[in-house]
Formats: sequence, C-alpha cells, structure tokens
Amino acid sequence: MRPARSTPARLRSGTEGVLMAVINEDVSDSVHQHWMEELAYIRGASGREFTTAVDNVEPAEWPSASADGHSPPSLRSA
Repeated sequence: MRPARSTPARLRSGTEGVLMAVINEDVSDSVHQHWMEELAYIRGASGREFTTAVDNVEPAEWPSASADGHSPPSLRSA
C-alpha cells in the first residue's frame, strides 16, 4: 500500500472527496485471484469511504474557506 496524503480529489463523475490511500487489492469473490492495481480510496463529504480506479481521480483544490467561514483541513501525511 502506498500512503497517500490527505489531498482533495475530484472524480470524473464530479464527486469530490479526500484521497485516503492508493492500494493494490484482490477483489475476487472466488478462489481465483483478480487483482485491481492502483485502487483509490476516497472519503466523500458524508464521511464514508469508497473505491474507484486511480484513472478516475483528478486533483482538486481545497476551497479557501467553507461557507461557514472555517478553514479547510490541513494536509497531513497519512
């Protein structure tokens, strides 16, 4: 597993979230292995994480401040 910085990410579908990790994972539900290479874990605004292919992820920028005036989260190493 490659550690990912908590960086803002946008999917091609328009969904935005925070990139949590990029991994290689066996996604098979049988005895035969089926490896997905470079699977991205994204944490959406709801707080739930979901996966997608890394090719679907684009960089995004943190807004300068949210609507309630709070600053965006700091970027920390995971």
